[in-house]
Amino acid sequence: MDSTADAVVVGSGPNGLAAAVLLARAGLAVDLHEAAPEPGGGARSARLFDADVVHDVCSAVHPMAVASPFFRGFDLAAHGVELCQPEVAYGHPVDRRRTGLAYADLERTCARLGPDADRWRHLMGPLVEHTRELTDLLLGDLRRPPTPGLAAVLAPRVLALGTGADELLFRGPEAPALLAGVAAHPMGRLPSLVAGGTAVLLGHLAHAGGWPVPRGGTQVLTDALVADFRAHGGRVHVHSRVTDLRQFAKTRAVLLDVGPRGFLDLARPLLPPRYRRALENVRYGPAAAKVDFLVSEPIPWREPELANTATVHIGGTAAQVRVAENTVAAGRRADEPYVLLAQPMAADPSRGLAHKQPIWAYAHVPNGDPLDATEIVRARIERFAPGFGDTVLASRGVPAPELEAYNANYVGGDISGAALTLRQLLARPVVRWNPHTTPLGGVYLCSGATPPGPGVHGMAGLHAAKAALRREFGIRALPTGW
Repeated sequence: MDSTADAVVVGSGPNGLAAAVLLARAGLAVDLHEAAPEPGGGARSARLFDADVVHDVCSAVHPMAVASPFFRGFDLAAHGVELCQPEVAYGHPVDRRRTGLAYADLERTCARLGPDADRWRHLMGPLVEHTRELTDLLLGDLRRPPTPGLAAVLAPRVLALGTGADELLFRGPEAPALLAGVAAHPMGRLPSLVAGGTAVLLGHLAHAGGWPVPRGGTQVLTDALVADFRAHGGRVHVHSRVTDLRQFAKTRAVLLDVGPRGFLDLARPLLPPRYRRALENVRYGPAAAKVDFLVSEPIPWREPELANTATVHIGGTAAQVRVAENTVAAGRRADEPYVLLAQPMAADPSRGLAHKQPIWAYAHVPNGDPLDATEIVRARIERFAPGFGDTVLASRGVPAPELEAYNANYVGGDISGAALTLRQLLARPVVRWNPHTTPLGGVYLCSGATPPGPGVHGMAGLHAAKAALRREFGIRALPTGW
């Protein structure tokens, strides 16, 4: 499979596509290879049960699409992508009577929190004021230190949220539950500094850009990137499984949207022993067990305001979220696992019909767990929405091993690409000044297993492509937008 292209990208998830777009816009001849029948990786949609209803296959809600410097430069709106903002960024039912609601409007959120209003305002307000600087830093390649002013805002908040000290700040259970629900996104031990950083980033974005869903489904993000790549001369090859990097021995730059294990599969005999051992020692974290539902009506939440959000965290109190996440991180199933749920029609009515609506959910489970979580997730929703089961027209469970079969980067169902520990965040995937480079000349890594980590933001692709342009082609002036 010798390529006549200047550059080759292997893997067409959001990061691979971001890299391909940047390289093609820089004037290079670029080939993109995808083993699956269509591009997209974790950013695909499908009509699973009914031709009138669009379900997201992996990612569903996209705060990073608003915040990401890559997508800012790409300009989604100019490519026909509409991001639909719900009135409530995310919700978190605590018990039968109390629910935390993070409105897009910070002051409205504070008003709902009553005696904790000032504390939430003090926590989130400065982050919202510094949102551009903050997101540029946290979505960077981890080599640029924060400015003193940003450090003064960021450090105490990450430390508080990352050590559990934030719970001492609040009087009621809603605010700590809201923060714990966001901190659980990385799937790992709580509290932790990584979880604290996640709560800072995603938590403040609720009030600074929102947690939107793309009109028509996540697939529209992929379609826009693919169309732009092709418009700049890029060539997409689907059903094209790459098995050996030596297939591209004559290509000047090869960018890999693959995880550590995938890189080993492609290049093991070529890698220096020390680097190879470092990749072999990468740890994988807890997994997601996916459940899709087709329902006959919106979820009958006890709290009516939950109908106005596309994202609901089901985990109970902050303490209950912590117990569930730590149980799974220890390799055991939680009796009441944390569930991340999306109801996209709360913001995008085009996804289905009034009597046929998609519901998307992940339960956190141990890595490689073969559990079909359908009934567990159904029961978790029923706790806060009695009668939900009566609305279910169809369902399907996708156990963690099947997620890996769908996307080889999800080892054991770990959708983060590797465990998000502090060590593996700072050395992702190995200790290296520029983590997107490799010991192999012209070969770069650009998956979510490299900084800044998982998410539909395209930033790993942007960082890797910038390095390749500079090092392999002497191109330092980036295309317009970046």
